[in-house]
Amino acid sequence: LVLELNQVFIPTYGTVPEQQNLHTPEWADLDDKPDSLFFRDGQRRIDFVLVYEDESKKTTHKRSDRKKQKRKRQVYESNLINNGLQLEATRSVLDEKLIFVKVHAPWEVLCTYAEVMHIKLPLQPDDLKTRDSAFNWFSRLFRVDENIIKPEQEFFTAPFRKEHLSNFYIQDKDTFFNPATRSRIVHFILSRVEYATKNNVKKFGINKLLDAGIYKAAFPLHDSSFRHPSTDPDCPSERYLLYRGWAHPKNIFKLQPLDFIRKYYGEKIGIYFAWLGFYTNMLIVAAVVGVGCFLYGCLTKDNCTWSQEVCDPNIGGNIIMCPQCDKVCSYWNLTITCESSKKLCIFDSFGTLVFAVFMGIWVTLFLEFWKRRQAELEYEWDTVEYLEQEEQVRPEYEARCTHVIMNEITQQEEHVPYTACGKCIRMTFCTSAVIFWILLIIASVVGVIVYRLSVFLVFSSKLSQHISGTEAIRKYLTPQTATSITASLISFIVIMILNVIYEKVAVLITDFELPRTQTDYENSLTTKMFLFQFVNYYSSCFYIAFFKGKFVGHPGNPVYWLGKYRNEECDPGGCLLELTTQLAIIVGGKAIWNNIQEVLLPWVKNLIGRYSAAARSEKFVPRWEQDYHLQPIGKLGLFYEYLEMVIQFGFVTLFVASFPLAPLLALINNMLEIRLDAWKLTTQFRRMVPQKAQDIGAWQPIMQGIAILAVATNAMIIAFTSDMIPRLVYYWSFSVPPYGNHSSHTMKGYINSTLSVFNTSDFKNASKPFSPSFGKQTTCRQVYRDLRYPPGHPHQYEHNIYYWHVIAAKLAFIIVMEHVIYFVKFIISYLIPDVSEKTKSKVKREKYLTQKLLHENDLKVVKKTMGKIANKIIKGVDSSFRHKAE
Repeated sequence: LVLELNQVFIPTYGTVPEQQNLHTPEWADLDDKPDSLFFRDGQRRIDFVLVYEDESKKTTHKRSDRKKQKRKRQVYESNLINNGLQLEATRSVLDEKLIFVKVHAPWEVLCTYAEVMHIKLPLQPDDLKTRDSAFNWFSRLFRVDENIIKPEQEFFTAPFRKEHLSNFYIQDKDTFFNPATRSRIVHFILSRVEYATKNNVKKFGINKLLDAGIYKAAFPLHDSSFRHPSTDPDCPSERYLLYRGWAHPKNIFKLQPLDFIRKYYGEKIGIYFAWLGFYTNMLIVAAVVGVGCFLYGCLTKDNCTWSQEVCDPNIGGNIIMCPQCDKVCSYWNLTITCESSKKLCIFDSFGTLVFAVFMGIWVTLFLEFWKRRQAELEYEWDTVEYLEQEEQVRPEYEARCTHVIMNEITQQEEHVPYTACGKCIRMTFCTSAVIFWILLIIASVVGVIVYRLSVFLVFSSKLSQHISGTEAIRKYLTPQTATSITASLISFIVIMILNVIYEKVAVLITDFELPRTQTDYENSLTTKMFLFQFVNYYSSCFYIAFFKGKFVGHPGNPVYWLGKYRNEECDPGGCLLELTTQLAIIVGGKAIWNNIQEVLLPWVKNLIGRYSAAARSEKFVPRWEQDYHLQPIGKLGLFYEYLEMVIQFGFVTLFVASFPLAPLLALINNMLEIRLDAWKLTTQFRRMVPQKAQDIGAWQPIMQGIAILAVATNAMIIAFTSDMIPRLVYYWSFSVPPYGNHSSHTMKGYINSTLSVFNTSDFKNASKPFSPSFGKQTTCRQVYRDLRYPPGHPHQYEHNIYYWHVIAAKLAFIIVMEHVIYFVKFIISYLIPDVSEKTKSKVKREKYLTQKLLHENDLKVVKKTMGKIANKIIKGVDSSFRHKAE
């Protein structure tokens, strides 16, 4: 591609003209049309805007540096003009230092680069008949008003070629390339035009000039204000229409105008909002089922026998629990956990099991139906063959191509930025850096765990362990609760701080890796960022779910962490309620923080900018200067929006067994997120450079990996974190003979039979509590259900038969649940094709038309040319025969 551009389309690429040969932009005064999108002549459309500060009025740099910057800018602009672009410069209304360079691409340049970039353009209107869905009448209620945003006409398309110009659907040359396509072509040129050469290395591209501060901004224009239509009657005012029909809060229950979003912002923005809308719609079903399971738990909590025994003063009131830490902790009464046991009954119920199985199937349906929807969008938005045909090499990659290798397929030399050995070294370094930072995240999690272990001692010594007081707060603020809440808040703060650091680290590592295309770059960055975020966000949840309270020993022989801190114990009902608290704090706090960061901060910055601008001038401000004072979108575009939603997807699926309301919270958040993101893009940010995207990239396999992992995590949460399996084993086996004393299956006696007994005289001096036990009690119960033989038994303090039955039941449950759900997932994946028959028919029809219109015309030209040659030959033969006859 670079060779092709050098030889044909960019004849001046790599050449720096002399000072006297530099071309300069036309200078124009501001006209009286603030909403104008054209040059001063009113004919040439503004496709891009470059903004720089007049070097002669700069005071922050040395004079020699200012001259160098001016020289680079002048060379760059001259090369832009040499490449066929037309430039017009206008001084700012609000700040005399700023100069706006407006860029226009003529018809010839657009045609040339449309062919180079393999851009698909309309051949003829789509003539395939579409059947209305059975639910069409229902969906019409939620569609955008067609009086505001009209449906886009569909076309069959083909890659543009100038020699086939007559075959394309051209009604007007000025509108054949829509503004988004024009801006994309111009940005392609801006990214590849040279401005300097140093040590035989070419420096080129608008991105480097922006990084160096030579230009302050580069962006395409919004076509109007979002508050009112353009004063130009020929302007479609698409930004205003998008705000009215999409970004306005009143549209929160409306479907999105995806085709119109794609037309204005490009396929990359369109595919994000299509995915987010599809995900949100699928969450409706999950939220309804989750709320149903939650209500089931609320309705049945009063029938929870084991919770009633905990709260019963004759049962739980007579059970004295062993201290939860060494020396400073005292004995306590089981009834102090009465309130938490009632709450636990809501989440640790049979409905939780049903919901976990349902979510394992739901996530498969979501991913499979999204593949179908994505295939439809790939066809409708002309991205089916995008990666193979259109995607260009990144300018940063091109600039480093100094090594020559032999292509095994073409057997021709090609330039690459590094040798095979160099690539191996880079990959080794990048992998090591990723592992190092992940280990650093794990170290921060260990620090939070150490905090939990150490602060629990403080809370245990300060907070009363008995219900003898009159303060109601003592019933709720137990040492476990206080430790859990404060640790969750600290964990959330640490997560937010580490996020800021790891964003920059991931970008630096990916830049050093030097991917070839923008898609490769984003996929590589996506993988690194998700690995960081996965460990950062989920590690504390994994600790509570699968490690806390699992390796604690028993009161006479506790297990110590780092040789100093006694391992944490769960409540008698397990750690499920604590996991729910952790999830609620992280998910809720994350949503609030992201909205403040993404919406409130840009709004405040723009508000300050508008007031300062209004104070400086009362003149009307042209469209390009209004857009300049909006916020830049950033190099990574919607990367962080994707990351935010996929992290949320992980919380909704990985730990949903402990928090069935997670889909409902995600649904509410996403309904707001769609409109907030739309409002932000439409009103607070400059217009993004339209970009192509075939799919959601690396996020698709990441979500598939999360879906597979979610089945295992939910099965393990039910088995090891909740108390469901021990209760079932007791109900069916140990409540009746030969192990139990009841005549029929019951949950009565569950608490008394599962809390192991420990003799207080067996405490070691290092862990023996200072405070005496209750009355004349010589025994206490272990906090966790460790199921050990009582003192005096030949195998005292060893695991009893009940323990091994429970372990066997847990393992069996995990195996059965995983295999059943994985089998159902496989069947669903097999039965739902990735591409619908309707989409296949459209693709075949388009290929047929392309072959008919383009290739058959080539044959006609060949036949016509061959016919002329044949006629000339025949004429020549006839004339020679005549000469001989004469």
